[in-house]
Amino acid sequence: MKEIYGYQVSDSSITRITKILPLVKEWQTRPLEAIYPIVFMDAIHYHVRSEGQIVKKAVYIAIGISSSGENESAKFWLSKLNELKSRGVEDILIACVDGLTGFSNAIEAVYPQTQIQQCIIHQIRSSTQFVSYKDIKVLIADLKLVYKVTTEESALLNLELFDEKWGKKYPKIAISWKNKTLQRNGQVVKEIGVKLYRSFKYILKEEFKFKCMKV
Repeated sequence: MKEIYGYQVSDSSITRITKILPLVKEWQTRPLEAIYPIVFMDAIHYHVRSEGQIVKKAVYIAIGISSSGENESAKFWLSKLNELKSRGVEDILIACVDGLTGFSNAIEAVYPQTQIQQCIIHQIRSSTQFVSYKDIKVLIADLKLVYKVTTEESALLNLELFDEKWGKKYPKIAISWKNKTLQRNGQVVKEIGVKLYRSFKYILKEEFKFKCMKV
């Protein structure tokens, strides 16, 4: 172990690790709940040693908020979404994801009625990726006027003002927000409202059942 990875592991540590491997496997394949109101999907990148070199590898994670508020974890997108379904997850109401190409298609292929919501943090990071250091503080302050308001009308108005101020220097930012975040008119807004109503109604129903059981 030390020669390959540069770490010293005792015999007792290896024994303890191998003893819990069956429990880990059992946890990975356990049955899941039929419905998850919200599922967050992302990847964490680590630098690891592989064949004598340091390489970057991704750990894919799906964190589902159950009706009781507990988290569930799994690992990769299309194949893992299919795995979630085969393990009993019949529906996901809202999937919060980053802007990875093809992510939405993978979700829609398995859960066609799921509402896909892009993570606001990823949208902000993507928007400010190529903003110069001297502009970043003022630009972020102006961008907050878009995503921190309480109505769509205010957000659209502030986005137009943002575009007037920053559009010539950073034209892709306002376009990105219009395409990915603020295309919420008509039927789409109605569908989001229905999804949220279903989510909270389901949670309240399960909470009521749990309280009755406790009584």
